[in-house]
Amino acid sequence: MPNDADILYALFDTALKAALPDGQFEGRLPEKPKGRTIVLGAGKASARMAAAFEEAWSRAGGTCEGLVVTRYGHAVPTQSVEIVEAAHPVPDEAGLQAAKRILALARDADPDDLVVCLMSGGASALLSLPADGVTLADKQDLNRALLKSGAPIGEMNLVRKSLSAIKGGRLAAAAGRAQLVTYLISDVPGDDPSSIGSGPTIPERVDPDVALSILRKYGIDVPAPILQVIRSNAVTEPVVGGTVHMLATPKMALDAAAAKAREFGLTPLVLGDALEGEAREVGRVMAGIARSALMHGEPAKSPCVLLSGGETTVTVRGQGRGGRNAEFLLALALALKDETGIAAIACDTDGIDGSEDNAGAWFDGSLFDEARSKGVDLAAHLETNDAYTAFAQLDRLIVTGPTLTNVNDFRCILIRS
Repeated sequence: MPNDADILYALFDTALKAALPDGQFEGRLPEKPKGRTIVLGAGKASARMAAAFEEAWSRAGGTCEGLVVTRYGHAVPTQSVEIVEAAHPVPDEAGLQAAKRILALARDADPDDLVVCLMSGGASALLSLPADGVTLADKQDLNRALLKSGAPIGEMNLVRKSLSAIKGGRLAAAAGRAQLVTYLISDVPGDDPSSIGSGPTIPERVDPDVALSILRKYGIDVPAPILQVIRSNAVTEPVVGGTVHMLATPKMALDAAAAKAREFGLTPLVLGDALEGEAREVGRVMAGIARSALMHGEPAKSPCVLLSGGETTVTVRGQGRGGRNAEFLLALALALKDETGIAAIACDTDGIDGSEDNAGAWFDGSLFDEARSKGVDLAAHLETNDAYTAFAQLDRLIVTGPTLTNVNDFRCILIRS
């Protein structure tokens, strides 16, 4: 059987391939319109989605045009849909200008036109168009505060919608005269369409008091004019959201990894695709489950893999480097101590763990011996949110570059007695 690292890498790679949009449009294409087909989109996977849609639409005899905004470094060649790049996770001027153009294209659509929207995780930051009375700098400051607060993605997106001129169904309202079809790649727990990219084409009535309570909950202070915008920016007019198709989800990626695990002779157990909570606390809980499997054969008998997805959070207290997956993995390793027979990997499927250049990290039973020999204090690195540095010093980072998809986190614990 391959070694632990080879198995972990193979399962992660299988999950990534299952989350790509290639071939996912077959059987899900709308009827060709009398007028134009206008493709609009945003997110880390949106450029790859645009290329895949173009290919499928062309095979069906259609032509299209449009504009998609993705993260810097995530563009791919397309035939007729323009791809622009912008910043993530904190929005920038390029994303603002792209959002303005996308909203204008939606408003320009005629009743005979078809508007195809391609949305994936990351669209909340990339498609940033502040409501009247809010500046880009205001949204940048708020995004930074939310990212440091430890708030789960669902709560962050509710606040973002409350200050947006394009999210929360507002893009659908702009395209109201045309036929609208939305294709999604989910990066949110539960695959709620209104939460993916903050739901630009998914009508939703957001209670301003909910957004304000989230800000109070995490001690985020915002100026009085911003609070007034939140109170007055509710969507009140009826909006038709059109047809929605889910191209890829965290569960699809986990199921593909489970099937691959069986090829290795391992029993897979999917613990869930929507796990949330503080990364280090989730790591400690997972350590207890893994130890039980190793010692007692419950909830799965060794050799096995424990698979999970979702999106943990990190409340930043230190000044170190590290994303939520690296923090989860370091907490898991410390909770297991010198337990042999357990290896693990944790990565963000978009290829970027937080704001660093790695997708995540991995470890096996030799981690602590190597840490001691190199003088790496793993506990100290966890205390200062510096898991990236710890795994970098031990050559355990996983660097993929942009994966061109995004179905949230992939975690796999390999247990072999």
